[in-house]
Amino acid sequence: MPQASTKFNRRVCASMPRLHIPLRAALIALLVGLPIGKASGETLISKRISYFSIGGRTAAELDQALSSSGPMMKSTGTRHPGATRIKFGGTVTYVTRDDRCAVGSAKVTLSTRIILPRWKYRRQAGRDLALVWDTLASDIKRHEERHAEIARIHARKMEKALLSLKPEDSCERIQARVAEVSAEEVERHDKDQARFDRTEAANFDRRMIRLLQYRLETLKKNAKAR
Repeated sequence: MPQASTKFNRRVCASMPRLHIPLRAALIALLVGLPIGKASGETLISKRISYFSIGGRTAAELDQALSSSGPMMKSTGTRHPGATRIKFGGTVTYVTRDDRCAVGSAKVTLSTRIILPRWKYRRQAGRDLALVWDTLASDIKRHEERHAEIARIHARKMEKALLSLKPEDSCERIQARVAEVSAEEVERHDKDQARFDRTEAANFDRRMIRLLQYRLETLKKNAKAR
């Protein structure tokens, strides 16, 4: 029979890095064609997507709208083009076996909320600015989905680590180990998220130009095929 249980939770927020080139610079690059620099466990995962609306009818206005309307990140004190709010939680129960206390069950929960921009003037936009926006919006969504995936990977790792804990002499000691393992896995999660953001920020310029060129070539091929 379970002797006790432990509940835990931790909130994290990951985000799309602030843009390193303005939309108007990306538009110029597009037009000119030049690059710019026995226990049991069950991980319960939920994900939802919400949007914030932005205005602006030019590249410069879109830049300003993203900077002023995006989700605020406490870690940076600035607004970002997108964000993923992450909450780890769960419950661990304990059982006594041969005068030792062990993990009986572990249920890790993960809730992710992806926050993305939605441009209210997209349908009225000219071809070039629409192409830049579609490319950027797609990249922001991909970036935030990856943050959610990183969180899912670590939620499953946390559950596996909790279920692998060896019995201790007392339930107080096994509870302490549960707290340690949970904190260690969340810390590893945070480091992986930060590493991902650094890599994305370093490659943003090249990635955007490559994506823009690919989309432009696709449009040209489709036009010729008609």
